[in-house]
Amino acid sequence: MTPTPLWQLSLSELATTVRFRRATAVEVIDAHLERIAEVNPAVNAITVVFDERARALAVEVDRRLAAGEEVGPLAGVPFCVKENIDLTWSASTSGWPFLADAVPARDATMVRRLLEAGAIPIARGNMPDWGLRWDTDNDLFGRTLNPWDPSRVPGGSSGGDAVAVATGMVPLGLGNDYGGSLRLPAYAAGVCALRPSAGRIPAPTAEITEPVALSLQFFAVNGPIARRVDDLDTAFSLMHGADGSDPTAVSVPHPSSYEGPRRVAVVRDPLGWGVDPQVADAVGRAADALAAAGWQVDDVEPPMIEEAATLWRQISTTEMVGAFLPGALPMPLSAGSTRYFLDNAAETTVLESGEAYGGAWARRMLIAAAWERFFVEHPIVLGPVSARRMPEIGFDLSGPAATTELWRAHRLLVTVNFLGLPSVALPTGLDDEGLPTGVQLIAARNNDHVALAAARDVEAALGTLTPIDAPVGARA
Repeated sequence: MTPTPLWQLSLSELATTVRFRRATAVEVIDAHLERIAEVNPAVNAITVVFDERARALAVEVDRRLAAGEEVGPLAGVPFCVKENIDLTWSASTSGWPFLADAVPARDATMVRRLLEAGAIPIARGNMPDWGLRWDTDNDLFGRTLNPWDPSRVPGGSSGGDAVAVATGMVPLGLGNDYGGSLRLPAYAAGVCALRPSAGRIPAPTAEITEPVALSLQFFAVNGPIARRVDDLDTAFSLMHGADGSDPTAVSVPHPSSYEGPRRVAVVRDPLGWGVDPQVADAVGRAADALAAAGWQVDDVEPPMIEEAATLWRQISTTEMVGAFLPGALPMPLSAGSTRYFLDNAAETTVLESGEAYGGAWARRMLIAAAWERFFVEHPIVLGPVSARRMPEIGFDLSGPAATTELWRAHRLLVTVNFLGLPSVALPTGLDDEGLPTGVQLIAARNNDHVALAAARDVEAALGTLTPIDAPVGARA
């Protein structure tokens, strides 16, 4: 029997393989470096590769194991880090050429905690500059391609990490999610992502030295991308908790299982605005999987989705307009990000007064309270990640109306950000054209373990899709 290639193993399988010395840490790292060299030229998901430093850490892991010393739970396991998360091995560029030399002095807490667990950074993942688009392209590193169909976007902004995970270049990627930036690329790539509750994983920068916009404080989170739900849980268990630096980070217990009420609210077509047939089929398959696992499945919609999604767009756009206008854009955005920013702003009612801006945040409390009450009866909400399949490259730059169409498609996606809720995105099989489908499972604040438990039941029934043996662009 031919052994499974190391790059095909999951995070947990690799950790076990190294710990019990079925393969050395050096062999694991080399297998993934070889996979990067083979696959990345076809997809451009990885921006920087840490060959020598990763091997040096792997050598140390093997030395400690041979000496009978203790190693961390992820000893020898490689991971990649998005370009806007601090890692002292390379610049935190956020996809901007002018930050190409901005090497941080300290690792972000989530990176440090994985290093302490023995995991090894092997690469950086690509992103759109400033994380501005639901696509992954910038002037510094270029475009990341969707490994299933290179004519379609890979999602954004954590697109590089999602594609790297999907193609076996790494078993774990670190990204962040302000408007779906973990879940949407996972959906596009056919992998899993956890958008944790707000505040569960500390900031992507090692030190907060500048003012931070309110929307970044409340909407944005950091989290893992992996090929299996259990691997999301493993990574989150190591990374979460206050760090004495980020004032928004909290320490909340993370149970290993969920024994509470098993009732799920299924939202097949949020607000009745329409979904692609493939999306409806995916939600139906996930609902059936939960029902078979003993969940009570109710077709019922949480309250005030339209207002939540609208306020997410208004607040985020208002803050961006305040940062960039009036006058010329002070930041050197790429042409694509500039076009998207201007088109989106043209389609959005900006909150022009302090009263309007403050009132929007005040409304958030009412919406959050309504959802809190809803979760008492239905601890899980099942719905689409996006109401449509991934669009073709360039759709988001085809005019102002396209930005509204995408926002409408992502209405449930951004509602989760607006409310700071945990959500797991995971695949549900392939559609009639061989493209990944997927859903998200949303839970109440700090009930990340509930979302993970429901996701495990869906995954147990519907399986996984990746790693992809050869991306479309690399196939002969």
